[in-house]
Amino acid sequence: MLSRLSPIQFARALAGMLLTIGTLHFVAPKPFDEIIPEEIPADPRMLTYASGVAEVALGVGLLVPATRKPSAAAAAALFVAVYPANINMVRLWWHKPAIYKAIALGRLPLQFPMIAAAVKVFRAS
Repeated sequence: MLSRLSPIQFARALAGMLLTIGTLHFVAPKPFDEIIPEEIPADPRMLTYASGVAEVALGVGLLVPATRKPSAAAAAALFVAVYPANINMVRLWWHKPAIYKAIALGRLPLQFPMIAAAVKVFRAS
C-alpha cells in the first residue's frame, strides 16, 4: 500500500508515524525507558525524552518541503541509532510468555522498512 503513495504522501505518512511515536515518548515514557540498554551511560528518561523530541522534530521537518530532505536523512540515522533498544527489548523479554517474545522479535525486522522509507523520502526530495 505504501509503495503506491506519491513521494509527498510517503513523506507525510512517515511524518505521521514519527509524530505519533514521538508524542508517545512523553505521554507514556515508561515502556521506552525500560528498553534502553543499561550499557548506555545516561538517564533512560532523559534519553526517552530526547528521542521523543527528535522524532517530533523530524516529523515536522518531513512536512516542510524545505527541510524534508535533511529530515529524511536524519530520520534514517535515528532509526539506526534506536535499533539497540529494540535488540535490548528482545533480551529483556526473552523469558516472558511467547506473545511478548514474538512482539520483541517482530520489531527487529520492522526497523529496516522504516530506514528504507526514510531513504526513499530523502531520494525523492
